[in-house]
Amino acid sequence: MTLILNTWIFEKDVQNGTSQVELVKRAARLGADGIEVRREYFTDFANELPAVATAARENGLIVNYSVPDVVFEKDGSVNPKLTQYFAEGQTMGISKIKFNTGNFNQFTGNLTDAFTSLPLAEIKMNVENDQTPVSGTPDAIINFLTTARQAGLNSIGYVYDLGNWAFTGFDAVTAAKELAPFCDYIHLKNSMLDQDGQMITTADLNRGMFNWQIILNYLPKDAQVALEFPMSSDELIAQQMELLKK
Repeated sequence: MTLILNTWIFEKDVQNGTSQVELVKRAARLGADGIEVRREYFTDFANELPAVATAARENGLIVNYSVPDVVFEKDGSVNPKLTQYFAEGQTMGISKIKFNTGNFNQFTGNLTDAFTSLPLAEIKMNVENDQTPVSGTPDAIINFLTTARQAGLNSIGYVYDLGNWAFTGFDAVTAAKELAPFCDYIHLKNSMLDQDGQMITTADLNRGMFNWQIILNYLPKDAQVALEFPMSSDELIAQQMELLKK
């Protein structure tokens, strides 16, 4: 298993001013195979991006990039910022870049032409199921990825985000079965209702509404797996990593 740590894990430290450059080194010390950095956590792109690349290279870590933006705008046009995001990823030496699909149902162009300027041979582009009706349904994701495959864009894949199904109300097992052919990356987190009836992400894979072990049985065994939920200490992170490895 290739185990990635998404930097949301270190949310409290980021809020207190820790840079993702330092988190690369911390992920290595914890024994992860890679780190998934989040675009919204960068404050100084010019200095932090190359520093992430250096730290990852020195520590032998994979770098993935989570970008909180859509591939397709509301009118169906391709997001003009994609080129910029890929360039940022190239500076960091990333393997994968992750977006939300957005409004592919409004797209009327040619996918091959639309993505011709993107370095898809170098960086794998992924979309995930988010918490919205537009990008968080199995049908929307399958529609986009099937069209991409038919267009020969085989370097576009899917991130299965377990916890997000709690927010959109789709059955996580059924979704895993339907989306498995496109999946090469898994975000693991669990969800539950709090005392106020609000859906929350828990700090323990074994606490919540999902049986993550069963879910993994339906997804590709060679997919990268990322832990993606805030944890309060390195001890807890190490515990959750060990739980996953077992």
